[in-house]
Amino acid sequence: MKGLTGKEEEIMGFFWEKGPLFVKEMLAFYEEPKPHFNTLSTIVRGLEEKGFLHHSAFGNTYQYYVAVTEEEFRKGTLKNIISKYFNNSYLSVVSSLVKEEDISLDDLKKLIRDVENTPER
Repeated sequence: MKGLTGKEEEIMGFFWEKGPLFVKEMLAFYEEPKPHFNTLSTIVRGLEEKGFLHHSAFGNTYQYYVAVTEEEFRKGTLKNIISKYFNNSYLSVVSSLVKEEDISLDDLKKLIRDVENTPER
């Protein structure tokens, strides 16, 4: 899955939260100074080219809707980070979190208990 720029992720957030949108509707989500319609339109078309959005035609305008859910994006992003920075090792990720004290040993033990008590799929 391709990554997103900060602006692209912000715009995808609107779609994930609000559902299908016309570019013109998106302008209401911004405070002054609002981005130009053409700028938003270019970013949205780019998101469609990357496979994150699809559109339905309504006359000569398009309503865009998500092709990738927020959950799918999160999972793909996490996998990319683990692949790029941790050599595909989930153990290295957890180890790093413990070493950096981003997760306590008590939290890690709780996580292990929770996973052990989760029914297998």
